[in-house]
Amino acid sequence: MEEPEETQEYVVFPEEAIKYLPEEWQQHLYALKEEGQGVLEAADDNLRILNRIVHAFPTMASLRYIQHRLASTRFEATMEWALENDMLTLAFVTTYARLIDGGIGSGVSRSALPVELRPVHDKIIELRNKRYAHNVGHDSITGNLEIGFEGGKFDISVNFNMGFHVGGALEWKPLVVFLDGLMFRRLHVQLEKLKEKTGREWTFPSGPPPKWVSSGSDSSTLGEDGGVEPAL
Repeated sequence: MEEPEETQEYVVFPEEAIKYLPEEWQQHLYALKEEGQGVLEAADDNLRILNRIVHAFPTMASLRYIQHRLASTRFEATMEWALENDMLTLAFVTTYARLIDGGIGSGVSRSALPVELRPVHDKIIELRNKRYAHNVGHDSITGNLEIGFEGGKFDISVNFNMGFHVGGALEWKPLVVFLDGLMFRRLHVQLEKLKEKTGREWTFPSGPPPKWVSSGSDSSTLGEDGGVEPAL
């Protein structure tokens, strides 16, 4: 039976306090500082990219959770259910757009997606642009104003139709799975590049995935690298 790993303790004190330490300690700490600064300066470009990727992780986690909520919903023939489903769909498409347009390092171009997922991407972006971000006539929602005249007065009625996917489109899940794996691969690529540049190991904190990811039919939403959830 393996011995449990001992917890490492760190002591943090301001740099101004170094001058009160013994001379040999001061020299050692300043040497460590200079060495660390040199390493970080050499890896500055990769650290900038890594920072952008890490900042995309909360958005990726939100996208996975919203997709899970949509996939778990049960249809009810009520207006409240339709509006709830529409709200989750709104959250999904806007979060997806935020992840895709996340900027250099964290953004995802259309060409980075597998060919079979690009039509799904196009439909989500169209849904976001035409139905949720702007009212520009998306084919999933229509409304007609009808005016009648009887007894000397005008009667106005509205014929309103709203299309939706119950629980989101089935194609959304494999897209989320791919993006999840892509983010992890990008992270590990930068960690390997940092190792090559500095000659030192670079690790990233991780832990078990949330229960709603690892349980039941939604376990496939884990990253393709094995599904370890980054510690946020």
